[in-house]
Amino acid sequence: MAKQTFTAGNVLTAAQVNTLQQNDYNQTVSAKTASYVLVASDVGTRISMNSASATTITVNTSLFAAGDQVYVVNIGAGVTTITAGTATVTTSGSLALGQYDSGTLYFTATGSAIFFSASASGDVTLTGTQSLTNKTLTAPVVTYSINAQTTTAYVTVASDAGAFITVSNASANTFKIPTNASVAYATGTTIQVMNIGAGTTTLSAVTPATTTITSAGAVSASPTLAQYKAAQCIKTGTDTWLVFGAIA
Repeated sequence: MAKQTFTAGNVLTAAQVNTLQQNDYNQTVSAKTASYVLVASDVGTRISMNSASATTITVNTSLFAAGDQVYVVNIGAGVTTITAGTATVTTSGSLALGQYDSGTLYFTATGSAIFFSASASGDVTLTGTQSLTNKTLTAPVVTYSINAQTTTAYVTVASDAGAFITVSNASANTFKIPTNASVAYATGTTIQVMNIGAGTTTLSAVTPATTTITSAGAVSASPTLAQYKAAQCIKTGTDTWLVFGAIA
């Protein structure tokens, strides 16, 4: 049931109250098989798009009030795109909904809405830990955090998880991984390091008696990197790391 308007003196039957209560838990569904322009009675309902071809949902002004919401789900193979008609629609994600994606239009004013997408289709930025189920990533772009170091003795920090670290020093230098008690990297964490300086970089543990580093280097626990050589460090256990790459 869509949003209702009552006036003084209205008397509701038990059936009407039950219908209103049911809508609180299971929104009224409006099924569409072609592009659709929202109308005022869509407030508080779920628009279900089901088309094999691309469709649009157009949002116009003077239909909804601040605080109103419209939920949109796409169950068809064709992409559904939320389109601003005479209203303004903003989002931090994508206005395009792939199959089985959904989102909510939240109106901040009669002519302005924010679209909160629950999908991972289109161009989106993922931060932190994300889980993608039944999603196809087409030409994904992974951006690394760059940590440029010029010191002769660097110890990794929490923010280095997943980062790309460059070491540039004319003298021999060290790159050390702390104990789990000092920095509790999650198992599976990767840290990439590249030596761009003339001095040889030696990779090792801050506390070898606690943290075990294994590699194919001449000295397994302390492999080295010559200039323009790189390695990847992967945490495989609480205090165990594997290092591989262009090491010596």
